[in-house]
Amino acid sequence: MEFCPKCGTVMFPKGECFECQCGYQKKITKKSLSDYEVSEKISTRENVIVTGDDVKTLPTTRAVCPKCKNKEAFWWLQQTRRADESETRFLRCSQCGYTWREYD
Repeated sequence: MEFCPKCGTVMFPKGECFECQCGYQKKITKKSLSDYEVSEKISTRENVIVTGDDVKTLPTTRAVCPKCKNKEAFWWLQQTRRADESETRFLRCSQCGYTWREYD
């Protein structure tokens, strides 16, 4: 996987670049392709990747938004660091849409 040096989230290939949701792009080179090994081929119908702002289907929790002080947020976990470290918990305010992180 390729991680964004600006925000730390996973970047996905798009055209000839790896692209992050924050807007950062990195050109795909032969060296970066040789770092990856395809272990299993699956059809694109089986892939589910949430990259948009439609988070209404995510679970909610009680959390105070640092921006608007709303007390409910959507949450999800994402592996943003090495595999031997815990996931990063992301929260998005259900009212204003502000997104922040929590680490364990």
